[in-house]
Amino acid sequence: MKTKQNIDSRIQNTKLQHVPFSMIRNTNRSDRRVLTSPVVHPCDNIALSTLLPSLITLSNAISNFQHSSFPCNKRNARIAIRLTRLLQPFLHEIRDHHSGLADPATLSLSELHLTFQKLLFLLEDLTRKGAKLYMLMESDRVATQFRVISRSVATALDVFPFGSVEISEETKEHVLLLNEQARRARLEFEQEDKRVVVSVVSGLTRFENRVPPGEGDLKWVLEYIGVKKWSECNKEVKFLEGEIGFECLKNEEKGKMVFLSSLMGFMSYCRCVVMEDVDCEESNKKINVRESSVESEVSLSLTFLNSDDFRCPISLELMSDPVTIETGHTYDRSSILKWFSSGNLMCPKTGKRLSSTEMVPNLVLRRLIQQHCYTNGISIPFVDSSHRNRKITRTEEPGSVAAEGAMRMLASFLNGMIENGSGEEKNRGAFEIRLLSKTSIFSRSCLVEAGLAPLLLKLLSSSDSLTQENAAAALLNLSKCAKSRSVMVEKWGLELIIDVLRKGLKIEASQHVAAVLFYLSAEYGNLIGEEPEAIPSLIRLIKDGSYRSKKNGLVAIFGLLKHPENHRRVLEGGAISSLVDILKGCEKEDLITDSLAILATLAERSEGMLAILHGEALHVAVEILSCSTSRVGKEHCVALLLSLSLHGGEDVVAYLVKRTSLMGSLYSQLSEGTSRASKKASALIRVLHDFYERRSSGFKASVIPQEQFIHVR
Repeated sequence: MKTKQNIDSRIQNTKLQHVPFSMIRNTNRSDRRVLTSPVVHPCDNIALSTLLPSLITLSNAISNFQHSSFPCNKRNARIAIRLTRLLQPFLHEIRDHHSGLADPATLSLSELHLTFQKLLFLLEDLTRKGAKLYMLMESDRVATQFRVISRSVATALDVFPFGSVEISEETKEHVLLLNEQARRARLEFEQEDKRVVVSVVSGLTRFENRVPPGEGDLKWVLEYIGVKKWSECNKEVKFLEGEIGFECLKNEEKGKMVFLSSLMGFMSYCRCVVMEDVDCEESNKKINVRESSVESEVSLSLTFLNSDDFRCPISLELMSDPVTIETGHTYDRSSILKWFSSGNLMCPKTGKRLSSTEMVPNLVLRRLIQQHCYTNGISIPFVDSSHRNRKITRTEEPGSVAAEGAMRMLASFLNGMIENGSGEEKNRGAFEIRLLSKTSIFSRSCLVEAGLAPLLLKLLSSSDSLTQENAAAALLNLSKCAKSRSVMVEKWGLELIIDVLRKGLKIEASQHVAAVLFYLSAEYGNLIGEEPEAIPSLIRLIKDGSYRSKKNGLVAIFGLLKHPENHRRVLEGGAISSLVDILKGCEKEDLITDSLAILATLAERSEGMLAILHGEALHVAVEILSCSTSRVGKEHCVALLLSLSLHGGEDVVAYLVKRTSLMGSLYSQLSEGTSRASKKASALIRVLHDFYERRSSGFKASVIPQEQFIHVR
């Protein structure tokens, strides 16, 4: 048992944090990870007038959990809540007579405040939506935390100076009794929790042996932890997926990854096999089984294809620990440190002399890079605050043997549901595949190996718009798996995909299959281009579709342009006018950037250059270069202008020379742009200077033959 001297010693050797208690009460804890307790100790000179109200507020918050439903540790939680609630009269009485309290009273109440914070965090974790199975499997550790908290309450009350405080004898006896109860409380791993944990472990063992667990056993587990609806089961899966992503970034504790992957396989299986209806939690009605296209589908911006924004301007490698310096520019920590250690006390990009070499971690950019790597299976070392190397990898390997077994049995189950099920079951199966194919490369591989791609292609012909949409979205996710692409093409998939692109029952289905064509374009771009309706349908999509439709259509066209045969087809389809319309009237920076990328690619060929000049894109590109905030967009602008100036005739160069703002924009690219943008800007500057010098000396030679001149306004 701690003594007063032990507590005094610990406090004297601890740097206490001066944190306003309103912040403790009002802190948004939604981003806090489960079973972490970012508690703060009241400062050593805290006033009782501040401490007591905060302590009472904490006790009220804890007491509000008394009617909550806990997935595990039900008895332990209620004992802890009851203890806190019974201490409230004592706290209120002290508040009413706190004048002149001795230091030991403040010490005792400060310790109690710290303990109440821990208890509140623990109760929040136990009732957190989505974490019920996880908390059940951690119930032994949770019981230990309850036991530690109970002993901490007793320790804090041990040092309270009851003899020097004006409280009633009845209250004193009551608190002393509670103190003894807190010390002796048997807060242990509860027997019922143990039985359910054993049942989960048994189910995981069956998954490992590829033996389906009994549906009744699964229902008993779900009922015990309070997961009654599909939406609740789905939240469990999403929570575990997030935890796996976090552990993947840490790459420290392999056992934790195996544990989480097994639980996710368990809940994914339950969601699909056990839950009969897909529900909408908000309205308790049948859900439209559609998620945000931004969430459920990959981000298909052309800026996504260009990872320069994630690269250090010094090393040109993906940044593992991005930091921002005084000028606002971001570099990888190791690169900028080497720069500074070499005696360079200026910003590498701007050349501005620095008054300070202080570096601020760019956490937002770091998270974006991590997500980029996690989504695309890129291996990169990440550095934490201790500068230890981390690695993030996503391979086709399952997270655990149990997760592999669950996924393979689930894929077989879905095959039967779609092949032999009713119309409603086919839709449900397509929706489940849509969700499962988002989670990992391994899941996609299992679903493809189970023969689901051809079945989904057949569902594209469904007369039910929701089934068609879910099948299209599922195919989009599967198309990221290389082995699925040949299956789609060999099974007459192109005709079915393009038919949905041309006349899908909903615009969402059309935008999904446009993205499928992007993934297929790398290997089958020429075959896609030979389909008469493919490119014209994509151009109609970027002309008349929604934001997401335009985006996916642009990216698909960009992918097709990697095959030279498609340049003519894109031009004949009238793409230039639609692209210029986006440049003129669209406010979405990413759509403008994507359109510029396509124009820059088309301008590399003479027929594309002529069409672009006839489409009056030249002056629009100059304006965008001067006002765009996208580094990649500016690079595409410079590339477009360079191609037009080299191959578009003297009139084009003359027009560019007259644009007084252009030269400043080009020079800024030399210092602020990517390495490729800098090289292209330098080449364009030389073209403009050469033209100016020739004009000044009276030499009138054209850049290309006179018959190719295009008049530019």
